[in-house]
Amino acid sequence: MPIPPRNRRTSRTAVAALSAAGLVAMCAAAPTAFADEAAPELVLGDVAPVEGVKPGTSFDPSLVVANKGTKAVDKVWVSYSVTRGLDYAEIPSNCEAHQVPSYDEMTEKSNVVCAFEQALEPGVLYEPKKPLAIKALDRALNDDLRMTVRDYYPDLDEAATTPVAGTAPAVELVERAAGGDATKDFVDVPVTTVNKADYEVTGADLKGAVGDTVTLKAKFRNAGPAWVLTREGDPLVEVLITPPAGTSVVKPDGFCEAKGKALSCGTSQRWVDEGGGETYTIKLKIDKELAGAKGSVALSTEDRPFDPDKTNDKAEISLDVTGGGSTGSPGSTDSTGGSSSTGSSSSSGGNDPTTNNAHLAETGSSSPALPLALGAVAAVAVGAGSLFAVRRRRAQHTG
Repeated sequence: MPIPPRNRRTSRTAVAALSAAGLVAMCAAAPTAFADEAAPELVLGDVAPVEGVKPGTSFDPSLVVANKGTKAVDKVWVSYSVTRGLDYAEIPSNCEAHQVPSYDEMTEKSNVVCAFEQALEPGVLYEPKKPLAIKALDRALNDDLRMTVRDYYPDLDEAATTPVAGTAPAVELVERAAGGDATKDFVDVPVTTVNKADYEVTGADLKGAVGDTVTLKAKFRNAGPAWVLTREGDPLVEVLITPPAGTSVVKPDGFCEAKGKALSCGTSQRWVDEGGGETYTIKLKIDKELAGAKGSVALSTEDRPFDPDKTNDKAEISLDVTGGGSTGSPGSTDSTGGSSSTGSSSSSGGNDPTTNNAHLAETGSSSPALPLALGAVAAVAVGAGSLFAVRRRRAQHTG
């Protein structure tokens, strides 16, 4: 006897109490019982990458929806999700908007879920009568748009804000003229905006006596106006910090690793917000006085078309060695200085897993190598721009 769809939960509970013989009999009849319950198959058409958008303007994604199942679907939900350089021009009343903040390695997202209470017939292509317009904000540069279709209201991310209904007139799906194809339940669309972002670094002025331990705070910052989201496979920015000759690294920053006589430092995420960046905190010991000893902070030299200003890609680290003190003296002091007031919105200084008794890394001395102990738990693969951070990942729904 077929199980009525609305009573499946009760029937499945009852099945648990059946005898082994009865259970076998029901399983044998299952193909006939559910043969007429074809699962819906909702799909979207491919959407070409969107390029050449200007900040402050909008574009309409070419959304195509189809039902590739064998029965009509009574109601569908279409979801939109955009990264932080994009937003929505207006939101229809049959749609709800919510935000998901950045967490782990997930970027901040702005999402809209639209409900269409209408039947979608098999084999027919549909499109919104009025597309949901996406606008580029002043900070837009490289952004992502994802669109998804479901026959149920999608689960929201556990960090999502409370959904808010739109106020613009409701939109419906209408039949689309034949042409094109739809094969996926979601599509990802890269959106490129014509914009710039200015990467800059800041050095420091250090002062102390021989034997002192001083604190170097070197800074990397994105002065904007655009935020920068690194595409999959593209190199992340690398900051090279070369300490002044006559000093050795006592404690490196957690986002840095040895690279010759320099430290190669990365970023905490694969994106850098406008006004954001990193502060690299490094403990240096002054081993000896060398006249005119200087270090530097410099950006890696890979091509960054969005950043044409190269004048602030390198900064100096100066060292003023004062009288007194001797190598190994117990009364060492911290001395921090900066050659400009440029700051950053995030600091990596507290993430260093190494200890104060790390091996010293000689710079500018007779030592032929640059030994640098980062600690077993601080294996940071920055190199050509790989990402530092091993975090717990959580699945982020785009609804």
